[in-house]
Amino acid sequence: MTSNVAVIAGAGSGLSASLARLLAGEGFRVVLAARNIEKLGALQTQIGAQAVATDVSDPASVERLFDVADRAGPLSIVIFNASGRARGPITELDPEAVRQALLVGAYGGFLVGQQAARRLLALGSGSIFFTGATASVKGFAGSAGFAMPKFGLRGLAQSMARELAPKNIHVAHFIIDGAIASATSGQESEPQDRRLSPDAIAEAYLSIHRQQRSAWTWEMELRPWVETF
Repeated sequence: MTSNVAVIAGAGSGLSASLARLLAGEGFRVVLAARNIEKLGALQTQIGAQAVATDVSDPASVERLFDVADRAGPLSIVIFNASGRARGPITELDPEAVRQALLVGAYGGFLVGQQAARRLLALGSGSIFFTGATASVKGFAGSAGFAMPKFGLRGLAQSMARELAPKNIHVAHFIIDGAIASATSGQESEPQDRRLSPDAIAEAYLSIHRQQRSAWTWEMELRPWVETF
């Protein structure tokens, strides 16, 4: 029996790696997409994943990614983890850096979401998840170049959820409201668990994918216990 396929766009260490390991452990065939796939070698070997060099801001590149996924098996879940940002005072932001942030963080989400929706609609079910941040709902000073793509990605997810949920496609947006722990941050002093565990976040994504459709979640906020909001 062919395993269902999970695509993770914007793959790297941290959350993407935790998602990949969890999904592979649950029997999914994982396809990883990143601009630089050399960094994914160890993860590929560990879980038997495929890696596809992908520029999420380029329509042809995204289409090639999903062509690879099509050959791997029936698509089940797509996670958009790519992010673009440009930070600094509004008077000093580099217009080209802001444009690139929007292309990767918002337009890239559209391109990946569109390809995913076409396939999942044909199959009749599946999930499309988008990873957001505090900046998805709160534009901080000096962070216009990050808030714009994140606000845009949330709007995309909300619109897609309303359009696709009645067609049995589960679309959800995850607001990661806090810093994600890494191998180095785990050595920091108390309080414990002051950063979000990437493995715990991954478990939350999987639980949303497995929700019974009479009680679907379109948006989930995740934050550590010490985080103010």
